[in-house]
Amino acid sequence: MRLMDFFRKKNSRDIARDRLKLLLVSDRASCSPEIMEAIKNDMIQVISKYMVIDTEGMDIQITTADEGHKKMPVLFANIPIRDIKTTEK
Repeated sequence: MRLMDFFRKKNSRDIARDRLKLLLVSDRASCSPEIMEAIKNDMIQVISKYMVIDTEGMDIQITTADEGHKKMPVLFANIPIRDIKTTEK
């Protein structure tokens, strides 16, 4: 991804793709798209305190994993880090 892509405005295709991905992930996780969006926004807010991240390239998934004799939900987050902030707020 080029640096200028980071500042570009999303077009309707990108927005639709992101919404579809969010819907699919929330369906697999048995939680609403609103909750998935809230989780994503909270993660962005917290991580952004310490790092500069690429929110466009961010991928969050909730899947299930076998834990003994039952399935447990598991959160996977792939968040590209552009820079680590060196000063504290």
